[in-house]
Amino acid sequence: MNVLFIGGTGIISTACTRLAAHRGITLTLLRRGERAFDVPDHVHTIKADIADEAAVAAALEGKHFDAVVDFVAYTPAQVERDIRLFRGRTDQYVFISSASAYQKPLRHYHITESTPLANPYWQYSRDKIACEERLLAAYREDGFPVTIVRPSLTYGDTQIPLAVNSWLKPYTAIDRLRRGKKLIVPGDGTSLWVCTHNSDFAVGLIGLLGHAQAIGHAFHITSDEVLTWDQITSLTAKAAGVEPQIIHIPADFIGACLPEEAPGLTGDKSASVVFDNSKIKSFVPQFGARVPFAEGIRRTIAWFDADPSRRVIDDAANHAWDKLIAAYEAGLEAAVRQFRA
Repeated sequence: MNVLFIGGTGIISTACTRLAAHRGITLTLLRRGERAFDVPDHVHTIKADIADEAAVAAALEGKHFDAVVDFVAYTPAQVERDIRLFRGRTDQYVFISSASAYQKPLRHYHITESTPLANPYWQYSRDKIACEERLLAAYREDGFPVTIVRPSLTYGDTQIPLAVNSWLKPYTAIDRLRRGKKLIVPGDGTSLWVCTHNSDFAVGLIGLLGHAQAIGHAFHITSDEVLTWDQITSLTAKAAGVEPQIIHIPADFIGACLPEEAPGLTGDKSASVVFDNSKIKSFVPQFGARVPFAEGIRRTIAWFDADPSRRVIDDAANHAWDKLIAAYEAGLEAAVRQFRA
């Protein structure tokens, strides 16, 4: 099978690249940067910026792929470009959407692929919904061969998936834990959540490639292990060798003080999510969540601990969290004094 990945070295796509190569798929990565150190030797690379449509069209001249997966499309304009680029060049186009597109607030705790898509809180999610709608219209109108995949919070060696953490410098949370600093958990810590190891996700995605019956369908690919945010935080602390110092702060308080955090909390991580993975299992029988969070997060922290250069701290985030915690605790103390008075 001849497959093109647009991207291929992110948290999700790295695991997919490794599994595709392991299974003998003829894989090409379309990337802007130089060949990444962890890309298998027999994986081909086309160096081009997907945003430069003319350059990509020239690079793909005369090429045809059994499947194309775009890991880095986020807006309707970007999928419109992909429709132009890959119509007639592929038998299957896989769009990586997001499980955050599902209805918020949820009307039913059990999420299936037929759960409505609606997220008034997060523009990222609304853009993914608009992308899905455009691609399905292209499928209905002229047979554009789209398959939609919706990951939830997916992690691997390089990411520590906590409700409040620095996405680009995730070791920051481990540093706080090991220094006895408080970690923020939104709400009361009992919201249910799903963290999916990227190696598990890869089995589901790679199993869909070349699957003709998957055309026109949407799938979420997530773990079946459902944990509370307190459990996720406690397991992370245990893997780091410490006891967690958790402080519960309401999501709306966090969002009021740190507006940049509001969409991802209110529109995603503050909600409880329980996914029904029956559909992906029926199309890809070998898919299953094999890596429990306790094991996956041990691997992740071991990866950071193996090399000091990986343990980068987000000083700005640390400062903002300390300020937020101080404001919340001061406000709580003032409210108690006022109430008792």
